[in-house]
Amino acid sequence: MVAPVESSSRRPREARDFPYRSELLASLSALILLWESPGLQSEILTSSGEPIDQPAHSALRHLAAGQPLRPSDLAQAMGTGPSNISKILKRLETAGLVERGRDLDDTRSTLITLTPEGREAARHIYDLGDAMIAQVLANWSPRDIARYTELTKRFTADAIAAAEVMRREGLTHRTR
Repeated sequence: MVAPVESSSRRPREARDFPYRSELLASLSALILLWESPGLQSEILTSSGEPIDQPAHSALRHLAAGQPLRPSDLAQAMGTGPSNISKILKRLETAGLVERGRDLDDTRSTLITLTPEGREAARHIYDLGDAMIAQVLANWSPRDIARYTELTKRFTADAIAAAEVMRREGLTHRTR
C-alpha cells in the first residue's frame, strides 16, 4: 500500500522544502515564492475588490517605484515577454492609468508613465501592502519590528552590493 503524499502544490512552500544549507536562504525562498505567487496575489486582489488584475498591479508597482520605463525594461523587471507586456500596458492605457511618451534621449523609444489616476491606483497598491505587513506583524512587539526592520535594511543593502560584485566578477562557489 502506498502512503498518501501531501500535495506540495496545495500548500505554501516552507523553508524545509528547499535543500539550501542556509536556513536563512531557505526561509527567504519560501517567503519570496509565497508573496510573488500570482495565484495568492490574485486571490488577495479579488477578495479586496480590486478592479485590475495581478499583472496590471505588478506593472503599476514597478512604474511607481521607478517611472518612466521603456516597455522592454518593464517586461524585464516583471519577468515577462514583449507581447505580454503589450497586453498589460494596453489594459492599463484603456483604464487611463498609464500613458506612452517619447524618450527625449532616444526618440525611437517609448516611455511609459503613470497618469494621475495611475499614481492614485499605485498608491492604493502600496496601501494594500502596508495593510498586509501590518497584519503579518500584528502580534509582534514594537521592539521586534524595529530590530527586524533594521536587520532587513542592512541585509538588503548588503545583498544589493553583493549583486553588483557578482555581476562584475561572477559568483564564486564556496562550500562550508
